[in-house]
Amino acid sequence: MAYNGRSSSRAYKGLFQTLFNVGTSNPRFVHSCPASLIQNILKFRRDKTTDQLHRALDQCGVDLNHHLVLDVLRRHRSDWRPAHVFFNWSKTDGYEPSSDVCNEILDILGKMQRFQELHQVLDEMSNREGLVDEKMFATLLRRFVGAHKVDDAIQLFRRRKEFGLEPGSEAFRTLLMWLCRFKHVEEAETLFHNVMKKGFSADIKTWNVILNGWCVLGNAHEAKRVWRDIVASPCKPDVFTYATFIKALTKKGKLGMALRLFRGMLDKGCKPDVVICNCIIDALCFKKRIPEALEIFRDMSERGCEPNVATYNSLIKYMCKIRRMEKVYELVDEMERRNGSCLPNVVTYCCLLKSLKEPGEVHEVLGRMERNGCSMNDDVYNLVLRLYMKWDDEDGVRKTWEEMERSGWGPDRRSYTIMIHEHFEKGRVKDVVRYFEEMVAKGMVPEPRTEKLISSLNIRVKGRTEKQEDVEEERTGL
Repeated sequence: MAYNGRSSSRAYKGLFQTLFNVGTSNPRFVHSCPASLIQNILKFRRDKTTDQLHRALDQCGVDLNHHLVLDVLRRHRSDWRPAHVFFNWSKTDGYEPSSDVCNEILDILGKMQRFQELHQVLDEMSNREGLVDEKMFATLLRRFVGAHKVDDAIQLFRRRKEFGLEPGSEAFRTLLMWLCRFKHVEEAETLFHNVMKKGFSADIKTWNVILNGWCVLGNAHEAKRVWRDIVASPCKPDVFTYATFIKALTKKGKLGMALRLFRGMLDKGCKPDVVICNCIIDALCFKKRIPEALEIFRDMSERGCEPNVATYNSLIKYMCKIRRMEKVYELVDEMERRNGSCLPNVVTYCCLLKSLKEPGEVHEVLGRMERNGCSMNDDVYNLVLRLYMKWDDEDGVRKTWEEMERSGWGPDRRSYTIMIHEHFEKGRVKDVVRYFEEMVAKGMVPEPRTEKLISSLNIRVKGRTEKQEDVEEERTGL
């Protein structure tokens, strides 16, 4: 008898439910049953041909809808073939994929760099009006550029009208942004200037994308050139332009130029925002020019630019280093009074913890942290563990370790690394070996420095053992 496609699906439905234990009598499968069933069919038939997989899917007897198709695709985000097979099969019985479904399969294929299959899906989609939206187009650009297929990304952009999308300035900025994000800044700028020659009117937002690209790349020379081009153009630098360039200058240690730009903003009536002020304050603190940093900090509120937690943290971090602890706690008190975006966070409390001199002070800081509603995390636990190990406070180490286990924040690889290296510094070889073995038994991969330490320890132990054997042989006369 000839195979009759999906007409036989009902006959096989009971069989598949039995095979995969997804009967409706079991309440825990009610929601996930269809997606799990399809996932299992694809999983246990990985070695089958596409036609065989399609026949197996025909027999599962599920009713397709957008939610189900999307669910199945998302379960195969890192496994392109079953996702692609299922997507193609879903269209064989009159089901038309939604925009979200198409976006998902394109993202999967692009992520796995299956561009031949991606183009096939895309060509089919171009026949359906209104299916490709801006979100999907951005996904495609990201995947092409992420695979360094710059020409393909540019060609795709030129096809926007085929998909019913206008080639506007926002879409062009999206293309430039992805090119810059994947370090194709030179290509992005060349494209930008070529488009300008054809009459495209560049605004400051588009210039900012190119400037930010060079700044993120760490190329201060090219960033300066683009800055000069912006100043010479009809566009006026905005706050983001200044923020981008000032941040790049401070990262390169060019504080003098950054300060000139900062003051130039004020002279031109362009108010610096909190990001710019934080950048300048942090750079001044790094250069130990604390009084100047405090002056800018005090002037912020007068200019209508309220500080945030990052502003305070920059000052606190460097004041802790120079042991200006009275001023540090004065700033922390001020943060607590201001509340809102100024409330101390994990970074604040880590700065305070690092400045402590003895174990008894830890509870004070952690108590203050708890009162302000700031939760412990793995960074704080590991820092406290390191401090107790440094002070050789066994009780503090034990309690911290137990609390990490109870809270679920560890012990993680960092915790074991701290214990191994600190015990080694104190000459406790047995403890080093114990923590290393426990770490490896939990499936954690040691850091290179830890592996190096253990290797050197093994060589020393082996050498010592061989010496003992030689002495024993001499003593017994063997």
